[in-house]
Amino acid sequence: MELDALITDLALILIVAGVVTLLFKKLKQPVVLGYIVAGFLVGPNFVFFPTIVDEGDINLWAELGIIVLLFSLGLEFSFKKLFQVGASAVLTALVIVLGMMLAGYGAGRLLHFTYLDSIFLGAMLSMSSTTIIIKAFTDLNLRKKAFTNLVFGVLIVEDLFAVVMMVILSSIAVKNSFEGAELLESIAKLVFFLIIWFVVGISILPLILKKTRKFLNDETLLVVSMGLCLGMVVLATYAGFSSALGAFVMGSILAGTNEAERIEKVVQPVKDLFGAIFFVSVGMLVSPASLSQYALPICLLSIVVIVGQIFFGTVGMLASGQTLKISIQSGFSLSQIGEFAFIIASLGMSLNVIDKFLYPIVVAVSVITTFLTPYCIRLADPAYSWIERRLPERWLAAIDRYSQSRTEIKPHKAVWKEAIAQYLWRVLLYSSLIVAIIMVSKMWFIPLMVEILPEWGRMIAAIVTLVVMSPFLWALMVKEEIGRGECKPGSIDFDDSFPHIASFVFRYILSFYRPLSTYRRVVGTGYIHCCSHFIV
Repeated sequence: MELDALITDLALILIVAGVVTLLFKKLKQPVVLGYIVAGFLVGPNFVFFPTIVDEGDINLWAELGIIVLLFSLGLEFSFKKLFQVGASAVLTALVIVLGMMLAGYGAGRLLHFTYLDSIFLGAMLSMSSTTIIIKAFTDLNLRKKAFTNLVFGVLIVEDLFAVVMMVILSSIAVKNSFEGAELLESIAKLVFFLIIWFVVGISILPLILKKTRKFLNDETLLVVSMGLCLGMVVLATYAGFSSALGAFVMGSILAGTNEAERIEKVVQPVKDLFGAIFFVSVGMLVSPASLSQYALPICLLSIVVIVGQIFFGTVGMLASGQTLKISIQSGFSLSQIGEFAFIIASLGMSLNVIDKFLYPIVVAVSVITTFLTPYCIRLADPAYSWIERRLPERWLAAIDRYSQSRTEIKPHKAVWKEAIAQYLWRVLLYSSLIVAIIMVSKMWFIPLMVEILPEWGRMIAAIVTLVVMSPFLWALMVKEEIGRGECKPGSIDFDDSFPHIASFVFRYILSFYRPLSTYRRVVGTGYIHCCSHFIV
């Protein structure tokens, strides 16, 4: 009787990984490095040891590892935390992505790569690895440090940027030009689906979990939470986004429920198992032949990644108003590339626009920078002490003043900032819900009603759709007070009340024009005229 190759491969991987990680624990080295070494030992490029039979099965398990790792990150990093670090995370991610794309493009041209190879290379080098950083922080007991939330925020924003970047790269590769309309469409689509997922998750999931709490033992809770995770992965992939983003979104939604801690506890063993297989699969990609053949570009690009990510990450954090120490710690934590580099490389190869030699180079750079990540994180504090001793006093004072000025908000600016942020959020939220209702009506409800009632179906569907939209139209128009008693007449001066008055007037106009114009374009002008004629 013969065992399936999957079982023998898993047995080999887990036995070797267990032995190697025990050795690394004894040597007080990060466990993630032990997994990479174990992957190299059982991989096809090391002939002095038994090797796995079917790499496809292991790659599938590794993809599950990424999903579970990102789901676990979402459980610890809710939407509330993302909003708290939002400004710093967005600015830092923008600086890193733009800076690394330029650095990667320049390095590619220096190595005599083609124009498209260099562009794709810049994109590959601009994305740090969420899964690797999570594991490194866990191994080094740094998850509770102040800078880690900022780093996680940057990583999530980078994942969002990656979705937009892949649209841009596809446009450049296929049409040899950049289409601004496609970029705007991609951004709008991303924002729309995130808001819908957020609203549905916040309004429905907590209620379901609360009603079924007495039936949710650890076993059932694990099955339900993993089902929700994989379900969101399917939806995200179907909508054109990455599976990692879908897993993180579901984790963030569940982080806002009362069962978040229990879910995190029951998912932990699953995360450890699949995470180990993921890092073993990374080690399996190490090829001594590629390392020797492309030694110069691999070494150069590894230096570009480490130095560039540290520099741009630190500069981005400083620009967003963080202290010098937090900025340096964050920059040193981001000094690697990971799974998105492979995804972008695969995209370029599927479009036949990049040379095949680029993939093994990027794999080698990813493995080297992954291997060095824990040591870079450990070097952050010594590097900060060294820089602090050598920077002029006036520079340190200027950095402190700038950091304080970014965190201090004057009263009038606070009112304006809060009013604008609240207004934009309300417009995005309710407009997205209105568009979602219109899309559901157009794709499902109207055809159903026309099939049931050929003569009156369109009119009835249009009226029902408008009725369902009406609460959200009203919500767009109604002003929400900020705080208790702060916006009552006479309680604040004109400078404070003006932003609320202006946003109220604009919302009032928007509530009538935007949804009806959108409905007219999507559903058709005939339905509106039909409804008007019927009412008259």
